[in-house]
Amino acid sequence: MDVHEGQTRSYERTFSEDDIQRFAELSGDTGQQHVERDAEGRLMAQGLLTATLPTKLGGDIDYIAHTLEFEFVRPVFAGDTITCESEIRSLTETDDRTLMESAFVCHNGDGEVVMRGESEGMIPA
Repeated sequence: MDVHEGQTRSYERTFSEDDIQRFAELSGDTGQQHVERDAEGRLMAQGLLTATLPTKLGGDIDYIAHTLEFEFVRPVFAGDTITCESEIRSLTETDDRTLMESAFVCHNGDGEVVMRGESEGMIPA
């Protein structure tokens, strides 16, 4: 995939209760909020499950992260549709890789920010 500075890409996903339960089993993150419904009957997704959206975008371009910084702004619940947009902030070409810095932000269906962050890493040549 061709990448360039300023490029933005996005990915949208709706998390299901099954996604949250399977991630709890896989990760061991079985905090009460992820296995029991809240007072409104909602099941909260794990923060790192939400973080799979920007990592999916990185995987699409064979990006290998060196650092990932996340800010979890508000909770995500089963049934929420989350859209993640990532922007390539800088690219530096070397003989065997392209160094990359990016930033991302994820919104829920109401347009509220649920997570944002930055990453530095590389794409092998």
